[in-house]
Amino acid sequence: MLLSFLGKPTGSLRVLTYIIEIVQKKLSHTKEISTFDSKSYPGIMPNLIIRIVMKKLLTVSFLLFIALAANSQDVIRQKSCSNQSITLQVDSLKKVFEANGFMVLKEANMSMESEYEMPVLVPMTQGAWYHIVFIGDPGSRLHEVRMYDYDEKQVYYKKLYGYSEGNIISYGYMPKISEWHMIKPVQVNKSKKDCCGYILLLKKVKGNTDMSSAR
Repeated sequence: MLLSFLGKPTGSLRVLTYIIEIVQKKLSHTKEISTFDSKSYPGIMPNLIIRIVMKKLLTVSFLLFIALAANSQDVIRQKSCSNQSITLQVDSLKKVFEANGFMVLKEANMSMESEYEMPVLVPMTQGAWYHIVFIGDPGSRLHEVRMYDYDEKQVYYKKLYGYSEGNIISYGYMPKISEWHMIKPVQVNKSKKDCCGYILLLKKVKGNTDMSSAR
């Protein structure tokens, strides 16, 4: 599974910094739990602590794997892809959003393998109004987007059936704290393995936040 960042290629140092922050946060949570008096919960707290520690260690191992991959490659990149139909949709959407007071912060066209997620990390600021748009291949039968916050909590989910509901998933979001978010788009295409996809990250810079999600 490919980990990607919207915008310019991101060096491994930035990836490692983000991973270290997650590891520290998870380990500190485990430490807080372990400070409970286990005598007050005979037979329960030791087992609970062991399960939590094992879960955290598995997460840390996975994150360290990503860090090593980033360090060896220096940059984690995604393949670009071009689709004329998607390009026309992107141009049209940009005009609509700009007319409603939004500016494009990041955008990326990417090659996606059918039935596989393409994780994308984006930084978001507390209190700012964002709009995220995913445009899938028009020929795909299914389009799906999930978004998770820094605590790995799912904050958005949407599924579209391409043959009846189109290929654009668009939604607004205002983060409660400044943190990284992970967007996971996926599409299913039965006629080809590699599909084109496009992501737009926009931010409200003028006017109110009345504009609701397009889908």
